[in-house]
Amino acid sequence: MIRAGQFLGILLLISISGLTGCSSIGPRSLERDRFDYTTAISDSWKDQMLLNMVKIRYADTPVFLDVNSIISQYGLDSAITLNSAWSSPKDGFGGGNIFGIGGVGRYFDRPTITFSPMTGEKFAQKLMNPIPPPSLFSMVQTGFPIDLVFRLCIHTINGVQNRFGAGARARPADPEFYPLLERMRKVQIAGVMGMRITKRDKEEAFLELFFREKVDPAMEADILATRQVLGLDPHAYAFRVFYGSFSTSDKEVAILTRSVLEIIADLASYIEVPDVHVTEKRVNPTLPDQSVTGAPPAPLIRIHSSPERPSDAFITIPYRGYWFWIDDKDLPSKRLFSSLMFVFTLTETETKEGAPIVTIPVGG
Repeated sequence: MIRAGQFLGILLLISISGLTGCSSIGPRSLERDRFDYTTAISDSWKDQMLLNMVKIRYADTPVFLDVNSIISQYGLDSAITLNSAWSSPKDGFGGGNIFGIGGVGRYFDRPTITFSPMTGEKFAQKLMNPIPPPSLFSMVQTGFPIDLVFRLCIHTINGVQNRFGAGARARPADPEFYPLLERMRKVQIAGVMGMRITKRDKEEAFLELFFREKVDPAMEADILATRQVLGLDPHAYAFRVFYGSFSTSDKEVAILTRSVLEIIADLASYIEVPDVHVTEKRVNPTLPDQSVTGAPPAPLIRIHSSPERPSDAFITIPYRGYWFWIDDKDLPSKRLFSSLMFVFTLTETETKEGAPIVTIPVGG
């Protein structure tokens, strides 16, 4: 027969083996944690963006925090208890060895998350520098509607002004601006407009906007009207694109683009602020768009406010006793808000800074 000491030793080995087999928990948590952290980063980015948008509308100070790194550290503490006792025969009951075994385990997850505020040169680079025109057309080439990109990201195109709703520079769009974008959208859908990088002799490479030469009469009329509004040569099919307010020839397209901060400020002007805040002069009223062909253009985004938290919101944040939110059933507003993430990347031209060095202890 196996003695009690031998039996306890066998149980000890089995228990240690079992705990050792459960100690490798990192790989199995990768899929779950990646999903959780991705969702958390996405939600926090949306919250930060909407909060800063509301702050800008109220002339408050926006603050942007970047998530530099996320490091997850996992651990498993375990302990095993063994005990044994011997009892003598008494009152007719047999004696013998009494032994027991017990264990306890504790799992822990210690994430290390590093943030950095966007300040100084980084703030100027990402938020205050105008978006380069080639970056805008790269969005168009990847399928973004050109009318949406231009309404969101430009001030003027060959002198034709877009609406701007922020501060002392608030102004309505020129009457021809929205019809121009409508025609350009039709041309984009038809696939008869494109962009290319051109290099001639010793000149630096530049962006060209071009139209297909052979198109149907209806599309030719839209292209001709586009040329006329922009003051372009009616017989040319390729035009040089550059950053600026006005072109110097009828074969150039000058685009005065916005910075990311200007884009956010303009979108903030669409927020439906509480009437009481307007009455108390805590915030300016919303600038209405002028009518075009009898009907005002649809707002770029609809951001509502209410004293109570909405039950069906895509995103919601509290500010000054009210809730500001985007309706989850408002697909155009959701799509535009989410596209701001891509717009943020258009000014990423600097060398990426090194992430901070974080020392993680290796437990034993």
